[in-house]
Amino acid sequence: MISRLFVRIRDLFLAVWREVAKFGVVGGVAFVIDSAVFLWLLSGPLDDSQLKAKVVAGAVATLFSWVANRYWTFRHSRTRGKMRELVMFLLMNAIGLGIQTGCVGVSKYLLGMDSVTQVFIAGNVIGLVLATAFRFFAYKFWVFTGEPAEREAGPHMISDRELLTGEIPVVTGSHRTTGEGLSRPPRS
Repeated sequence: MISRLFVRIRDLFLAVWREVAKFGVVGGVAFVIDSAVFLWLLSGPLDDSQLKAKVVAGAVATLFSWVANRYWTFRHSRTRGKMRELVMFLLMNAIGLGIQTGCVGVSKYLLGMDSVTQVFIAGNVIGLVLATAFRFFAYKFWVFTGEPAEREAGPHMISDRELLTGEIPVVTGSHRTTGEGLSRPPRS
């Protein structure tokens, strides 16, 4: 009994850890995309409008983040309603932006910290950490909320664990069994 409980806790930790790691990778790549597009726009097409450049760069990075999170990080729990997911994703990102902006406001107006360094740390360090934690849980529990029946109705996406262990499910009729590697369906 204790060993089964330990195995369940370990499996839960490993499942969440993989999502957190993937979420971090997507966020890091989105940050690089945002920065690269922003710098490119500032030195080219939108050199006279920093605000427009930031909005465009943020939009490109957010779109990348939605696609990457939908098809990689949370692919096992995406729904068929892409538009609903996109709207919820944008809403959760807006709340995350509000968290970051709120940290800047608290540091500047309540704590009287108004140097560039202090405001940067409040918004892009403390605010980013809080907003990122919020976004992860928001995506997991409110954005990508596919039900198991809904997920099984479509084609099966091989998970990372299935790919690494070789335990790839074989779809036969209306039920799934786990085969060894790329084995044939069970014989009738």
